[in-house]
Amino acid sequence: MSKKSKAPDFTLLIVIFALLLIGVIMVYSSSAIWSDYKFDDPFFYAKRQLLFAFLGLIAMFVMMNIPYYKWRDYSKWILIACYILLVAVLIPGIGLVRGGARSWIGIGAFSIQPSEFMKLGLIIFMAVTLSKNQRYITSFKKGFLPSLLMVFVPFGFIMLQPDLGTGMVLVLTCFVMIFIAGAKISHFVSLAMVGVVGFIGLIISAPYRISRIQAFLDPWQDPLGDGFQIIQSLYAIGPGGLMGMGLGQSLQKFFYLPEPQTDFIFAILAEELGFIGGTFVILLFFLLMWRGIRIALNAPDLYGSLLALGIVGMIVIQVFINISVVIGLIPVTGITLPFLSYGGSSLTLTLLSVGILLNISRYSKI
Repeated sequence: MSKKSKAPDFTLLIVIFALLLIGVIMVYSSSAIWSDYKFDDPFFYAKRQLLFAFLGLIAMFVMMNIPYYKWRDYSKWILIACYILLVAVLIPGIGLVRGGARSWIGIGAFSIQPSEFMKLGLIIFMAVTLSKNQRYITSFKKGFLPSLLMVFVPFGFIMLQPDLGTGMVLVLTCFVMIFIAGAKISHFVSLAMVGVVGFIGLIISAPYRISRIQAFLDPWQDPLGDGFQIIQSLYAIGPGGLMGMGLGQSLQKFFYLPEPQTDFIFAILAEELGFIGGTFVILLFFLLMWRGIRIALNAPDLYGSLLALGIVGMIVIQVFINISVVIGLIPVTGITLPFLSYGGSSLTLTLLSVGILLNISRYSKI
């Protein structure tokens, strides 16, 4: 493998900065009313988002200049550190409960979400393991089953919080990596049949998940309860029309859509910027996906290809789930929209991950 690097993918950099800029603007626009009411400061969330974006950009540029192949030597220790954080968050007094899930660890005025670290840590570890053992991946016992165990052990810890949305992103991302590594489709078909049973079990084990599915099927059964968010989200998207109501002119952010700066920020964006604004953001994500896949296909080794595809897959899957929830295609899962939603752990880790992707682009064959 050539160790000579070149400039990173310029198009990908432009896309990232465009999404970040839109994100900061929309966090302020969607949160100003709520943060003024709650903190007596309309810029409370916007200032913190700017700080997270600044820290994330520093992390991105640092990672962009560290050769991606060096992370192979530390992948095991990175994964162990992620497991330590996942265990720590489950300990009362250390883990913080928000929205019914113990998913956060408080550090002063800030908090981190260990499951976000696990997503990247597992992607790096899976890329190393799959590239080393690719010759076994077609074997169920020697390749496919060990890969599944690597995925479902952290998934189990995440479900103890519980955080089904993040767990889904982690599992689907790793499945993409296993498939690209050469696993048999028949193995995935068998897994799918078992997975359906397991998914039903997860839903039955938690009554709130059943109510979310009922709300998804007919939100008007409980318009002030489980159906409230999706109804208010659709009320935001509908009036946006083609051109939108204008930046800052959303009505749903006036205490109708709960904390609109997080999971449902795309609904406010569609209300204010309309179909054109929403389509533009989606096209930016498509451009990010295209450049990421191009980088992966031209990476100098299998490890680099799997690592790049894992990072791109993580982002794209999260975007798909978030927007699908906002427009009512799937039940509410509590997943942020990468680069746009308010959230320190998510934004910082996403930018850090993209930094690794940009570094892979510096060694690509194109």
